[in-house]
Amino acid sequence: MALNKSEVVAAVAAKTGQSQTAVSAAIDALYEVVAAEVGRDGGKVTIPGFVSFERTRRAARTGRNPQTGATLQIAASNAVKVSAGSKLKAAAK
Repeated sequence: MALNKSEVVAAVAAKTGQSQTAVSAAIDALYEVVAAEVGRDGGKVTIPGFVSFERTRRAARTGRNPQTGATLQIAASNAVKVSAGSKLKAAAK
């Protein structure tokens, strides 16, 4: 079963006694803070035991078009590395 944002908001609101509006605003603020920090050069956000988000750099490389087999240059880019923390890993077992 996968939860979407509105289901997560409803579950957190029920668990904390907060309104769904307040919980939704807090989750939106968390998204904004994580995105802003990861968007910075060398940015990293860690929630101990749960998850960490880190900006990484992908070097330029040569790729191949799977339909034609032609080689092409893939430009260097930034990516986001998401790592599960120990408590999240333990919950998945």
